[in-house]
Amino acid sequence: MRFVGILAVLFATNVHAQSVLTHPFPQETRTNYTFGDGLPEKSPDGFALSRVTRLARLDDGRIVAAAISALENLELLEFDGAQWRVPGPFDKHVADSPQHSLVASASGRAYRSDDNQSVEENRIIDAAVCPGGGEVVTTSTKVWERTKELHVVFESEAAILAVAAGPDGAIAVGTKDGLYVREDAKASFKSLFPADAKYSWNPRNVSALAFDTMDRLWFGCDLGVGVRDGDAWHLYTGSEGLPYDHFTCAAPGEDGVIWFGTERGAIRFDGAHWSYRAGLRWLPDDHVVSIAVEPDGSAWIATSGGISHIRRESMTLESKAAWFNEQVETRHNRDGYIANWRLERRGDVSSAQPAITDNDGLYTACYGAAMAFRYAVTKDPAAKGLAKRSFDACKRLVDIVPDSMKGFPARVLIPINWHEPVNEIYTDELNRKIRESDPFWKLITPRFVTSEDGKYLWKCDTSSDELAGHYFFYAVYYDLAAESEEEKAPVREVVRDITDHLIRNGFNLVDHDGTPTRWGRFGPDFLNSENGWPQRGLNSLMMLGMLAVADHVTGDPKYAETAKMLRDQHQYHINMMMPRPTFPPSNVVPWDNNLGLLCFYPLMQYEKDPELLLLYRQSLEDFWQFISRQKNPFWNFAYGGAAQRFASLAGEGYFDNAFPESGPYAKQYAQRFSAFDPAAADSLDTLRGMPLELIGWEMKNSHRLDVEIDPTPTQAPDVGWSKVDHKALPIEERSHVRQDRDGFKLDAKEDDGWSEHEGTFYLLPYYMGRYHGFIE
Repeated sequence: MRFVGILAVLFATNVHAQSVLTHPFPQETRTNYTFGDGLPEKSPDGFALSRVTRLARLDDGRIVAAAISALENLELLEFDGAQWRVPGPFDKHVADSPQHSLVASASGRAYRSDDNQSVEENRIIDAAVCPGGGEVVTTSTKVWERTKELHVVFESEAAILAVAAGPDGAIAVGTKDGLYVREDAKASFKSLFPADAKYSWNPRNVSALAFDTMDRLWFGCDLGVGVRDGDAWHLYTGSEGLPYDHFTCAAPGEDGVIWFGTERGAIRFDGAHWSYRAGLRWLPDDHVVSIAVEPDGSAWIATSGGISHIRRESMTLESKAAWFNEQVETRHNRDGYIANWRLERRGDVSSAQPAITDNDGLYTACYGAAMAFRYAVTKDPAAKGLAKRSFDACKRLVDIVPDSMKGFPARVLIPINWHEPVNEIYTDELNRKIRESDPFWKLITPRFVTSEDGKYLWKCDTSSDELAGHYFFYAVYYDLAAESEEEKAPVREVVRDITDHLIRNGFNLVDHDGTPTRWGRFGPDFLNSENGWPQRGLNSLMMLGMLAVADHVTGDPKYAETAKMLRDQHQYHINMMMPRPTFPPSNVVPWDNNLGLLCFYPLMQYEKDPELLLLYRQSLEDFWQFISRQKNPFWNFAYGGAAQRFASLAGEGYFDNAFPESGPYAKQYAQRFSAFDPAAADSLDTLRGMPLELIGWEMKNSHRLDVEIDPTPTQAPDVGWSKVDHKALPIEERSHVRQDRDGFKLDAKEDDGWSEHEGTFYLLPYYMGRYHGFIE
């Protein structure tokens, strides 16, 4: 069999992996309105508006809200389709609608209806509009109904917390000590004690009530959420996926969907899936006070800090890819280098400004690989052009260093007149200060070295992250996008230069001070030392993977011979059977998952020896199982792509004669590991759920009812997963906007609103998944 690279293993049909068909899906976006930024700051009489108390959708489709002024007067806000405005207190055209009573009562002030009747108290707890006309309002001890006139229909010694009006005159009341329902206008109120096959409840603190569009009664209480569907009850706690309790309100959505407001976010439930919306990605404040839902499913959510509008608009994976391509090219391209940009105004992508990172090479390489996969799938010349631009940028990082360091890839390359005084930031004093808390921090100055032509600064102390990205990209680009000899030759050159640098320097990246970089040590003298053992498995894997790329791209047999020497004399292939630490938690970092898969991918494509492939496949499986539940589409598809060729070879009997001294071992293990699951469904969920706004807001989830905290000894208290499927929470509910983050980290922030990250997070797994047939 001839091995001609990744293109040789693109199968017409997928081997042992179920493809996922794509369909349009609802993409959520949000707009937050706060006083002074989208909401009017003052009432018509000039007094400051301080808080929103209730939202309502009027019969004619308009969205209105009640706001309180500094004098505790009620003001009405109206959304006119473009902005919020103050139409005037109790404007006639709004007062004609019964929903106006609902909005007005939410202020906690006197109830006002169009016949000027009033309740005997002026502290209103909740209100509801009856489907057949009229309203229901409640004070702390009484429920009032108005049909033709206002009258009391329910009294309670326990504090009343919520009320809802249903069909045929049905009314539900929630109190501190129970749930009460009047089934129709002629019936009396009775206590309800919900029970299903798993739970039997006596509800307390029933603070959220609603009848949905299917006339089902929903409630939220201390015990969880319940719904009455006909004569049957269904009860939900954290074990069934309920994210949180401490309810403040409820509202019906489209097609039987229900929304709940809580003191820490909003919850949407469609009968199968719970969604949790909290943090500044979704809400201006987590304390929700009111929700109104439009027929298309868009939700207006009033909070203590303002109003959020969460839209649900139809999108496909391909249109989302086009969106992210535009995002990258518009806001994340700095002279061909792709990375996150900083925001001058928190959360405002229009204020994005170019920035540099320690991993400009890695991020540019990943974007280039995404474009190479895109070209392989679509044959779009624009994709090939972007892949080549990324290749040229990555090669410049290697070419910029002096001949004495030939093959050393710089971290960053910027013009000499870069606006930040980078070498005034990275001083000897700062180095020494960092070293106090980080004993392995490298003391080197300058961090940014002036190029020989005096036009550029390049950053040193390059890490293994950069190397992994370079080699992964060069392999993919060489096989999928560099079609002519003219295009392939520079790939051979740069791969040869970097690999020769490593070999002649004892398998180390050696900096301008003549010593290895902190994270660029791959030689046996270090990996077999007392300081190198935590990196032994991963760096052995990386070195063998990089040599495999060099052998494939250049065709020079010395690289295969060097790999053989490292295996025969230093057991690198045995080292990588445990490819990275999994305990203690302090030694487990998520970017190692990225590095490993970036190197496993080409190693599994290019290795020819069946016995080595069997060993590498076992190592890959162990590596993968540790992260298989994190719902990371790049990790899923990199694993699947690495396993795919092995599965094809196993089907051809390629391993039947391997390890003859071990009897049926090879054949049995080949059969066992020919089956693989790239978790395409999990990946699809993440690709669909990924926010269009890749701003790393702080997100907190450790308080949730539906998470299980990782019980591993010495693990951090904010690491865990869903109780329902024992996988990472949905991507839209996490802070993560980079592919090398820990999906099990429950509480995290990525710059907390002060940077936007590039769409490679989506583009690389999407086009990689399409290329390998995991997405059709």
